[in-house]
Amino acid sequence: MPLMMSEEGFENDESDYHTLPRARITRRKRGLEWFVCGGWKYFCTSCCDWLINICQRKKELKARTVWLGCPEKCEEKHPRNSIKNQKYNIFTFIPGVLYEQFKFFLNLYFLVVSCSQFVPALKIGYLYTYWAPLGFVLAVTITREAIDEFRRFQRDKEVNSQLYSKLTVRGKVQVKSSDIQVGDLIIVEKNQRIPSDMVFLRTSEKAGSCFIRTDQLDGETDWKLKVAVSCTQRLPALGDLFSIIAYVYAQKPQLDIHSFEGTFTRVGLLDLELNQLTKALFLALVVLSVVMVTLQGFAGPWYRNLFRFLLLFSYIIPISLRVNLDMGKAAYGWMIMKDENIPGTVVRTSTIPEELGRLVYLLTDKTGTLTQNEMIFKRLHLGTVSYGTDTMDEIQNHLLNSYSQVHTQASGNNSSSTPPRKSQSLAPKVRKSVSSRIHEAVKAIALCHNVTPVYEARAGITGETEFGEADQDFSDENRTYQASSPDEVALVQWTESVGLTLVSRDLTSMQLKTPGGQVLTYCILQMFPFTSESKRMGIIVKDESTAEITFYMKGADVAMSTIVQYNDWLEEECGNMAREGLRTLVVAKRALTEEQYQDFESRYSQAKLSIHDRTLKVAAVVESLEREMELLCLTGVEDQLQADVRPTLEMLRNAGIKIWMLTGDKLETATCIAKSSHLVSRTQDIHIFRPEVTSRGEAHLELNAFRRKHDCALVISGDSLEVCLKYYEHELVELACQCPAVVCCRCSPTQKAHIVTLLRQHTGKRTCAIGDGGNDVSMIQAADCGIGIEGKEGKQASLAADFSITQFRHIGRLLMVHGRNSYKRSAALGQFVMHRGLIISTMQAVFSSVFYFASVPLYQGFLMVGYATIYTMFPVFSLVLDQDVKPEMAILYPELYKELTKGRSLSFKTFFIWVLISIYQGGILMYGALVLFDSEFVHVVAISFTALILTELLMVALTIRTWHWLMVMAEFLSLGCYVASLAFLNEYFGIGRVSFGAFLDVAFITTVTFLWKVSAITVVSCLPLYILKYLKRKLSPPSYSKLTS
Repeated sequence: MPLMMSEEGFENDESDYHTLPRARITRRKRGLEWFVCGGWKYFCTSCCDWLINICQRKKELKARTVWLGCPEKCEEKHPRNSIKNQKYNIFTFIPGVLYEQFKFFLNLYFLVVSCSQFVPALKIGYLYTYWAPLGFVLAVTITREAIDEFRRFQRDKEVNSQLYSKLTVRGKVQVKSSDIQVGDLIIVEKNQRIPSDMVFLRTSEKAGSCFIRTDQLDGETDWKLKVAVSCTQRLPALGDLFSIIAYVYAQKPQLDIHSFEGTFTRVGLLDLELNQLTKALFLALVVLSVVMVTLQGFAGPWYRNLFRFLLLFSYIIPISLRVNLDMGKAAYGWMIMKDENIPGTVVRTSTIPEELGRLVYLLTDKTGTLTQNEMIFKRLHLGTVSYGTDTMDEIQNHLLNSYSQVHTQASGNNSSSTPPRKSQSLAPKVRKSVSSRIHEAVKAIALCHNVTPVYEARAGITGETEFGEADQDFSDENRTYQASSPDEVALVQWTESVGLTLVSRDLTSMQLKTPGGQVLTYCILQMFPFTSESKRMGIIVKDESTAEITFYMKGADVAMSTIVQYNDWLEEECGNMAREGLRTLVVAKRALTEEQYQDFESRYSQAKLSIHDRTLKVAAVVESLEREMELLCLTGVEDQLQADVRPTLEMLRNAGIKIWMLTGDKLETATCIAKSSHLVSRTQDIHIFRPEVTSRGEAHLELNAFRRKHDCALVISGDSLEVCLKYYEHELVELACQCPAVVCCRCSPTQKAHIVTLLRQHTGKRTCAIGDGGNDVSMIQAADCGIGIEGKEGKQASLAADFSITQFRHIGRLLMVHGRNSYKRSAALGQFVMHRGLIISTMQAVFSSVFYFASVPLYQGFLMVGYATIYTMFPVFSLVLDQDVKPEMAILYPELYKELTKGRSLSFKTFFIWVLISIYQGGILMYGALVLFDSEFVHVVAISFTALILTELLMVALTIRTWHWLMVMAEFLSLGCYVASLAFLNEYFGIGRVSFGAFLDVAFITTVTFLWKVSAITVVSCLPLYILKYLKRKLSPPSYSKLTS
């Protein structure tokens, strides 16, 4: 039955602050005096506060009474049970998108420039000259946002439209998930997601138990046992729920770890760097305009001339920069998702693909990310003898012999069915002792757990029954296990493989099948579940055949070492197994007499009925049993590594990426996984931070000891980390950043996110977080770039991440190939678009300076629009297809990636070089056209603009490192469009108001004079750059050219 869970339940109620009495004023102003002297501000503020309170009135959170099957009895109105991940609604879409665009300096600047053209004194061209490019940019942005918003709407609709069975007085009806109301009785089928917060009233299992999985909340894929409300479970049929009058009293909504966390739109570092360069260009624009007005001698209305120069040189800041980069990012995302070498990869945030090319720190989860989250039993240690995967058949033989002897003794004195006892006594005592110890150890493992065998329903059964046992197949092939821990499932599966099988279990009993087929029944007297505080679990069972009562317990070595009897091997063997990467559990037992158990049960029941300190009293009673227990065995379970984890981590390390592993596992297991995965090399030293650091002095001593070591990996626990960050945050982060690898164990989700934030703040480097569970979401969202793996822990991490992959090994190609290419392409594209605006602004400056600093445009509006679109757009945008090395080479030599982290592809140095190139080429093009023109001044426009277009096309060819057939097509298409415009749009080649009505003579552009003048200017503007590039490549070749050669 669903309960209300509103977003309002997770908001702080600040209304109390507004109800406090204001300080009394000594002299109260009245009437007009009060209104003029600031009263209008108070009046407006009060009105705004009143409107806000009306629109966003927060409900007082209180406990709720929910009537079973009667939503209409709810005293208050609850929100709909619908999922909404959309950023906008129909009213906020346009304002929201416009705000997101104009908060960037680049777009805001062009909005102001375009609006200035409505002022007659400032108008220097046609309105479409400015509004058409701005409108195109906004149209592309709005279209992209609309598509993304529609996709979010479709995903929400798909989730909200999932059908569930609702129980009514008339029977079952199908309802959508979004139509479920508080108080409805919902029937959740097997393997169906729970649609809302619900109270567990009834199940088809007789005992009222049910296994649920919380992978979407906390990333745990294990099954958790829940028990239905006893009074409703005892009802004969489902329909009887309406025959009782009952309600659920629920406390008010509380903040907890299962509260929803939203995603936000990220902005990449490249966008921020380009925004800084745009501001530098604006400063240059202002300086150039002031210089032009100064050279005019501030004659006439100089302030109007200043603004006109600002408009004339506005192409210094290219409006097409944003739309080119956004379209490029969309192309990069499409390439990533279409890469057949990394199938299933999804780009969820299209704004930061180039961030993948500049990562310095990779923070990764362990379970399910580096490992497969599949547990396999690897080792059984009895103290004097150890069994591995290659000797499990010996355990099977021992177990078979042991149970056959027990069965023989129980069958009576039929001596013909068994060998004589004398022949048995001939066997060595050691062998007999080992057999009995193996028998006890395997039986303890098969009994001490919280695992339930589950059998699938038979195929073809369509009739519905209240309890479906008659329709189930109890064969071994149809059996699966469900438990609250994958380790427990691995242990029970192992006991089945050696011959002792768990065949059934309910709340009061369980049955084991021996290797000989005999079924043993055990009554479950008490159950003590595992908790993170106790680090152990226990069970008291009674053998129905012998009436023996036994207390079994298993748990972590740190918890069990003080409980079991003295031994000299447990601590050493636990360390050995942990170094092999095995998760260890210590198993022990204690035999109880009937009197001992009855005494315990009475004290235990009395403790559970206590009103005060119930938990402490119950724990004290249980601890009275946990004394001098017999140590049976030590088990080792392995969590297998993901495919190709070792070579992938080696590749990332060679690429200069420092890898930090953040896990909730214990120190020994985390250290071992770090070694087995080659996160830490075998020859590398490891400094293990003392786990028991609790004070400032201890933290100081540990940090000093760590400072004396060089080039060693760091392993630190979450508790010690918390203490060190409290007193020595800067010192710890500085030392840790110098390590080749860092392992943080026993980390909570909050600590993971805190570590990511600290790295970003202290280093200023780009961080990436990768995980697969809901407990990794906070870490993923705190990083500059988040990567989620769609694994066994659900899809919550992948949905919250910027990029989603299916296997950890795919991160290598994602970074080395796509990340590297995206960054280098975006850097080249951004700087080339700036060059395109700088060169035409330089030509405008030369033209104005030659003609007495007149604020007259060189080219008419259509040529300016065409220059940034059909004449040069396709060749420039084709740079998104460029690559310096082949993907195979980038993966083979990950050292190429290391160069990108320094940000040299886009820096003030490279930007300044492009500025010099633009000034040189713009000056050559304009002065060359002015020197070479003959009688018609209109020829200046034709010659200079043609040379400009050819120069841009040649500069694209100069920048490209690997040609693609689309690049060649883009070059010829742009050239063809320009030649056609020369022939058919010759009226646009006049020079503004100076030569108004002057048209280009078509015959002139076909003459040899025109061709040689254009060719000469183009050669002078481009040839020196080709020569310089050739010399630089020969004298100081880039690293990638050494590989390609």
